[in-house]
Amino acid sequence: MFDFFKRWKLVGRGMDCGKRRRQVETNEFLEGLECGWIMRGILLAAFVLGIAALIFTGVQEEPAKKFLLCLLIFVTAVAQLWINHPQTMHSNARLGVLLGVLLGQLAMIKVILSQAAAGNIDLQLAPLLIPYAFAPLTLSVLLGKNHGIYAAVFASLWGSLLVGRIDPVFLVISLITGFIAVFVTLQVRRRSRLVRAGVYVGLATWILAATFGQIGPVVWELPSQTNWQMIGWQSFAAIATGIGTAVFVSGILPMLEHMFKITTDISWLEMTDLNHPLLKRLSLEAPGTYHHSLAVANLSEAAAETVGANPTICRVGSYFHDIGKLVKPQYFTENIPHGENPHDDLTPTMSALIIIAHVKEGIDLALKHKLNHEIVEVIRQHHGTSTVSYFLQRALQQQEDARLGGKIMNMRADDIPDVSEESFRYPGPRPQTKEAALVSLADSIESASRSLERPTPQRIDDLVRDLVRDRIESGQLDDAPLTIAELWRAAESFRFTLVNMLHARIAYPRRDQRDTPQGRRPEEKSAA
Repeated sequence: MFDFFKRWKLVGRGMDCGKRRRQVETNEFLEGLECGWIMRGILLAAFVLGIAALIFTGVQEEPAKKFLLCLLIFVTAVAQLWINHPQTMHSNARLGVLLGVLLGQLAMIKVILSQAAAGNIDLQLAPLLIPYAFAPLTLSVLLGKNHGIYAAVFASLWGSLLVGRIDPVFLVISLITGFIAVFVTLQVRRRSRLVRAGVYVGLATWILAATFGQIGPVVWELPSQTNWQMIGWQSFAAIATGIGTAVFVSGILPMLEHMFKITTDISWLEMTDLNHPLLKRLSLEAPGTYHHSLAVANLSEAAAETVGANPTICRVGSYFHDIGKLVKPQYFTENIPHGENPHDDLTPTMSALIIIAHVKEGIDLALKHKLNHEIVEVIRQHHGTSTVSYFLQRALQQQEDARLGGKIMNMRADDIPDVSEESFRYPGPRPQTKEAALVSLADSIESASRSLERPTPQRIDDLVRDLVRDRIESGQLDDAPLTIAELWRAAESFRFTLVNMLHARIAYPRRDQRDTPQGRRPEEKSAA
């Protein structure tokens, strides 16, 4: 508050513009909720209490024994989560959505069975109305295929205990339909794929139910005695439940994404729309930067596919990584008109200050437009802690010239200003994810490729290898989860993409050459 009044006084005296950049702020309380052990313990305890409530309500045979079995399965589930999915175990948001979705499926099973026991649902239809694929489908799209398989296994085990007895038929149907739901949603980029997954799940449920005698029976010797109406309702229930589950999952996904700060591939694909206000501004106010960003997107996306990173995150991050240049677009090389360079009138330190500021300005614009947190991190990290080498070398050269001139004029060494390398260094941090590292590499490689006079495949290969080697040796990739083998696979992808982007074209003759007698077609010469 006191800082606000001080700044207000400075604004009144004309010594402050009153504007402040938005910054990524850390909140200790929110971080405690996200990563703290207390909140994690509360989530795990709430899940156990939820299972206890489902088991001990209603009529159950030996509920204490079933609860003990569920508790042992829960210990196994937590151990599996700790070993195979440590990222989820250490993120309370991801853990919360995982346990919440699992408990939601178990609650739906309990409700359907309770209604069937009360006579509100036909007992012949009840097993076919259970949404076996709800948890696997939801978690596969939200957290990935491994979490979907995890949900299919443990939801089946817990669900088989809720049925009233350990039912092997329920267990098999739940496992198989869950695995099919995960398999069909390995790469979901459109919501229509979820409906298709629901169709497959419904058909699988129908086939398995018919195999295990839950549909029918059909009296083949006396077809007239077969209850075809009930078989029709059972078939409809099996298929409609699968499709309805998928439609329901499609509807709640945006809400789950917003609540738990998780972004699915569907949402990432929606963010690739180039009609975003910032991208439209970039295309009009900084067209050079806009085309540079498109090229970086192509490079990073292709490289991501070779190293197992998320290609869509790389593409979206590349689109927005240089939006900070919108503040002063005329000071960046790709937007400078030919023959005009505003840096000629500035000192190297001031030029570097303007160049480095585009990262902070980009974060400010990203937060203002409420861009995804991962996009903000790509903007922060895409230059790491590297230096603006061109202006650093220019400053060192000016310092050396000043020293030589000082010797001639008998100036003292203390009168020559020092050059601090930190003044020419980006604030960082260094890339922390595969996607940020690939965008960072693609950004530097695409920018450097513009300086190649003759972009032959060999020159492009040398350029890519030199830049990747320099990033490795300078430690800029030390925090990124990329192996050396993955880096060189990415380098090969960069080389291949650049060779296709910068290939030579045929030099077509100009119009004035075509109009000369030598440029005429044979029939034109004969007519003349």
